[in-house]
Amino acid sequence: MSVREGSLQAPTRHPIDWKNPKFYEEADLFQELERVFEICHGCRRCVSLCQAFPTLFDLVDESETLEMDGVAKKDYWQVVDHCYLCDLCFMTKCPYVPPHEWNLDFPHLMLRAKAFQFKQGKTRTRDKILTSTDAVGSLAGIPVVSGIVNAANRSKLGRKVLDQVLGVHPEAHLPEYHSNTLRKRLADRRNRQAAGEPAGPTRGKVALFTTCYNNVNEPDIGMDLVAILEHNGIPVCIPQRERCCGMPKLELGDLEAVEALKAFNVPILEALVEAGWDILAPVPSCVLMFKQELPLLFPEDPQVQKIQAHIFDPFEYLMLRHKHGKLNQDFKQGLGTIAYHAACHQRVQNLGQKTREFLSLIPDTQVQIIERCSGHDGTYAVKREYYEASMKILRPVVHRVKQIQADHYGSDCPMAGQHIGHGLQDGTQPEHPIRLVRKAYGI
Repeated sequence: MSVREGSLQAPTRHPIDWKNPKFYEEADLFQELERVFEICHGCRRCVSLCQAFPTLFDLVDESETLEMDGVAKKDYWQVVDHCYLCDLCFMTKCPYVPPHEWNLDFPHLMLRAKAFQFKQGKTRTRDKILTSTDAVGSLAGIPVVSGIVNAANRSKLGRKVLDQVLGVHPEAHLPEYHSNTLRKRLADRRNRQAAGEPAGPTRGKVALFTTCYNNVNEPDIGMDLVAILEHNGIPVCIPQRERCCGMPKLELGDLEAVEALKAFNVPILEALVEAGWDILAPVPSCVLMFKQELPLLFPEDPQVQKIQAHIFDPFEYLMLRHKHGKLNQDFKQGLGTIAYHAACHQRVQNLGQKTREFLSLIPDTQVQIIERCSGHDGTYAVKREYYEASMKILRPVVHRVKQIQADHYGSDCPMAGQHIGHGLQDGTQPEHPIRLVRKAYGI
C-alpha cells in the first residue's frame, strides 16, 4: 500500500479529547509519542523551528541503533519540555497534518504530554507561579510593591535571589510592572453604551480584552490601541471583569485551570457580544486562545463558539474596516523602514500579513517582515534551563534586524519585541506596531 507524501489540502484541527480517561493513559500516550517521533525523525523539516526537534534528532543520532527504538522512553520528556506550543510546525512545516492519513499534530500531542505530567504532580512549583499571571500581576501591581519588584528585577542581588529561589535566569529580560494598570486607566469605559458603524463582518464598536500582560506590564500599548480605534470612530469599552485568557496554564498542561478561567471570562465576553460589541485583544496569544484553543477544548460550548466568531486581532479588524472603506488614512507622518517580526501566535491564526498590510498603507513607510520564532513564549525564555536555547532561537531574528538597519523594530507580541531588544543589546527599544500607527496618525 502506497503512502501519500505530504498534503496539498489545508490543515484541519481535531477537538482535544482531554476529558477522555484515555487521554491520560501513560501507555497510550507513549505509544503515540513514539509513532509521531518516528515520523518526525524520518522527515526532519522542522529542525530550524525550535529546540524540541534538534533535541529529538540528537537523541536518535546519539542512540545505539540510530533509530527511535534506541531512545529511552524517559528521554522523551526532554523533547516535551522544549515545546512551547508555538504551533508553527503544524501550520507551516509539517506535511503530515490532518487530513493526511498519518494525522500528525505535534503541538497538541505535546500538550497531552504536558497535561499528563501535570496530572501526575510532576510540574515544578516555579512553573506554576510563573503561569499564575493574575496572582503575580495583582501583587506586583500594588503601588509600593511594583516599585520594589522593578528595583529587585534590575539589581544583581535581586536577580541572584530569583535564580536561586525560582530558577529565573539572571540575564533574562523581565518586564516592568505598573501600578497604574490599563484597566485603571480605562475604568470609565466599563458598562459603556455606544453605537457602532458596521463594516463587513465588523460591528464598529470594540470591547477590549486588556490581557494580563498589557494590564500590568505594558499598559501603554492598550492605550495606543484605544486611541487608534477612537481616531477611526470606533467606540471602546472594557469588560466589567476579566481574568487571564488561560494560555499560560494551557502551555503548562493545567487544563482544569484553563476550564476555570474559561468559566469566568466566557459569560462576560458573550454578554458583550450579545450587546453588539466586537472583541479585540492586543496580545496574539490571547486572541488565539479564544479563536482556536478554547473551541478545540470545548467544541460543544455555544458561548465559546459565539466569542470565536467575534474576536479579532487588532490589525485583522482594522484591515477588515479598510476593505469596506471605513479606515481613516489621514496619516501625518511616514515611518521610514520597519523591521517587523510576525508573532507565531498571530501567524497561526491564518489571517495573512495584516499588520504588514496596514503599515504599508502609511506613506513613506517600508516594511521588512521577519517570519521566525523569537523563542520567548512568555516563560520559556526566562527559565534558567531554557534561556540559552531561547537565545539561540532568537539569534537569526536579531541578525535580520541588524541587517535591515531599520528606523523602527517590533513585533505584534510585546514579549517577543522585548526579547529582540534584549538580544540586540544596543540600547534601542522595540516599538509595538500599534505604537507606530499612533505615531503615523500623529495622535
